[in-house]
Amino acid sequence: MDIKFKILQLVWLATFCGLPADTNATVSNTNNYSEDNIQDFIEHQTSRFMYMQPILSTSMDVDPHLVGGDYNQRLPDYSSASMKRVQQLMFNASQTLSKADLSNASSDKQRHVAILSEIGNYYAGYKYFPAGYIDSWAGHLPYIVNQLIGPLIDIPKEMQARQRLKSKTDARAYIERLHAFPLMVEQVMQKVRQDNKDGVLLPAKLFPKTLQFLTDFIASTADKHPLVTSFVKRLDSIDTLTKMDKSLLIKQTANAVEDCVFPAYRKVLNLMKELQPKASYSDGVWAQRGGKEFYLHRILYQADSQKSAREIHNIGLNEVDRIATEMNEILTLQGLKLGTVGERMAELATEQRFLYQNSDKGREELLANLRKNLKNAQLKAHNWFATIPEQQVEIHRIPELMEPGAPAGDYSAPSIDGERPAIFSINLRDMSSIPRFTLKTLTFHETIPGHHLQLAINMTQKNTGLLRKIAPFNAFAEGWALYSEALAYEMGLYKGDPWGNLGRLQAELYRAVRLVVDTGIHSKKWSREKAIDYFHRITGTPISIVAAEVERYMALPGQALGYQLGMLEFNQLRKKSLKALGKKFDLKAFHDVLLIPGARPMSIVRADVQRWIESH
Repeated sequence: MDIKFKILQLVWLATFCGLPADTNATVSNTNNYSEDNIQDFIEHQTSRFMYMQPILSTSMDVDPHLVGGDYNQRLPDYSSASMKRVQQLMFNASQTLSKADLSNASSDKQRHVAILSEIGNYYAGYKYFPAGYIDSWAGHLPYIVNQLIGPLIDIPKEMQARQRLKSKTDARAYIERLHAFPLMVEQVMQKVRQDNKDGVLLPAKLFPKTLQFLTDFIASTADKHPLVTSFVKRLDSIDTLTKMDKSLLIKQTANAVEDCVFPAYRKVLNLMKELQPKASYSDGVWAQRGGKEFYLHRILYQADSQKSAREIHNIGLNEVDRIATEMNEILTLQGLKLGTVGERMAELATEQRFLYQNSDKGREELLANLRKNLKNAQLKAHNWFATIPEQQVEIHRIPELMEPGAPAGDYSAPSIDGERPAIFSINLRDMSSIPRFTLKTLTFHETIPGHHLQLAINMTQKNTGLLRKIAPFNAFAEGWALYSEALAYEMGLYKGDPWGNLGRLQAELYRAVRLVVDTGIHSKKWSREKAIDYFHRITGTPISIVAAEVERYMALPGQALGYQLGMLEFNQLRKKSLKALGKKFDLKAFHDVLLIPGARPMSIVRADVQRWIESH
């Protein structure tokens, strides 16, 4: 261990010793908590959890007093021991909450505690699968280093886009965090080595893009690296800095990237190259030690379902048939009658009338059209929702460095105070793979009436606490966003645009195919190649997109199941409410029932809707 790294370790340990009291202690599973004192317990446990998640606090721009102190200079601990601490903390918290005496509490209070108990279970992960890490969004994931997600990808991304930078103190915190990279990466490497010993290693077919990302990350000179260039750009907004201040801070940032970040990433790149020959060519998590049972855990928490993988697979097949039939009707009306739905969609995607130029001009035109679609949705939303969030959402391109392994688009929530807007980022790496008719749906899914509407409403609610504002219930969040795609059609946002509506249906077909492919890979032992072939053949989506999607499912078992299953649940609840209430049914009020309490387990959503029906 070199002297610089040893000093960094001592500094980090000194910082970590400032942890709120009892972080490493076992929480007593007591029955003594009641309505009178349960909130104190919740706030204490939230602070302890959030202290362990400084990047999550950065993402939310939380008041430091709520999370145990300043955090923008720190990084999480990704060691095996730390993962166990997080899991134990959240498991014990969940147990305590589930045993609290709330017999005299209001239904809202009972629901509040029940949701938080489930959040605890979510972050506790699957204790019989020690590999991977606990992600603040996706829960227990099997591979801490991969091509898509994880600390080596997510932390630089969050720092560039979301870390507060409004003063010299903020700038110094940013630089101090860069100095913490060697220890963080060392912990990640330790976890990879331990996981390998425990029989869990990234599948062989995910290594190429993982190695590509790590190689590309350190390919530029430090002064040209996004960690530096984004810092330089944002320094201009700090009016109190002198020219000399800025020059010194920029130099310190570049030096930190050169001396701390780059060497750390070279080490993990070398480690992954060393492990690559040992990787399995079986693509599903079933091939990892304990992976079969782990996948059932992922179904339970990512799909919010107790259905078996076989049942979900069959639901997917039925949904594929239903959606493809509707698409065929539109294609036929447009004069396209020959070939399968997938073949006709693949042909359409190559037609020049549906493609943007593969140039800076083409990309700017695409972004401008997305912003126009968003504006149209904002204008119509008031007719469909009683509650409209004030937080703004912006549309940007995913940074080029992140494009190879990134999804087609993603959404980042606004800061809690609403000062920093939400961001919908779109992947523009391959302009030939994103025909015009697909883009309305992507915009509505990520912004309004999809993720932005749901998450921004969630974040503005009072008396819910931090954890519920970022509640990671995948089937609710993604199910709502998919429900919103069909709702956008009802709102008239596809009026006079049969091609856009065809793109909407293709997107829904995409999600139905996910049920088939995800269970195919992780339960039926499909190969990556078989999954890609099925996905491309059914949807007509370009191979470049399909390959990245299938590799995403390999890295995130079960996450892709939440979309279609969640949407089907929302559709069923709406039909049930309409049948029960008839003319009394109010769609705006129904949407408030779904959205105001925030993301939560579907069992609680069902109970909320039932109470609403009975109240009429």
